[in-house]
Amino acid sequence: MRSKWPGSRFREIERLAAGVMQMNRLHRWYCRSSRWKRTLDNNILPWALSGIQLGEEVLEVGPGPGLTTDWLRSRVKRLTCIEMDSALANSLRSRTANSNVTVECGDAAAMPFTDDVFSSAVCFTMLHHVPSTDLQDRLFAEVYRVLKPGGIFAGTDSLQSLLMKIFHVRDTMLLVDPSGLPSRLESVGFRNAEIEIGAGRFRFVAQRPS
Repeated sequence: MRSKWPGSRFREIERLAAGVMQMNRLHRWYCRSSRWKRTLDNNILPWALSGIQLGEEVLEVGPGPGLTTDWLRSRVKRLTCIEMDSALANSLRSRTANSNVTVECGDAAAMPFTDDVFSSAVCFTMLHHVPSTDLQDRLFAEVYRVLKPGGIFAGTDSLQSLLMKIFHVRDTMLLVDPSGLPSRLESVGFRNAEIEIGAGRFRFVAQRPS
């Protein structure tokens, strides 16, 4: 499943991301809270994946502390997570040891996976933490690369609000414009990209052509 990227390309992306993808203490606390877990379990995740068949080999991009992973792993056969924060990745790896979850510490804009591996890929409320549109587009291209033909890319992200601004004081926040997301996904090869706006967030789904 794994392959090594050319060192120069990995170092280029590493330089862009290092020291930029920040989360303040309030934000880190909330992302581990029981309130956020209930919101994910009861509202966001069922809505995000309604009607979507994920298949047997699922990739989760940017799981953070893993509340989304906990919900997903009981619903899929095998789940691979890629998380850039080494402390979060190590914690999640330890917590999910001897389960159907594999955790990789790495950059989703330069994934350490071979081509055509996963039946689907998902990411939830994490795209706005990617600190540039270039890196976001590289992430989309990498997801496309590691998906099998016919594979699905789905997820959610947040819309602009006062609460978002408060949570992201001294924190990375580059919101994705949902109206422009389909064309960005299609520019790297995805097809049938769809967006749905919800309360404070949007969901998206796109497919790698068969």
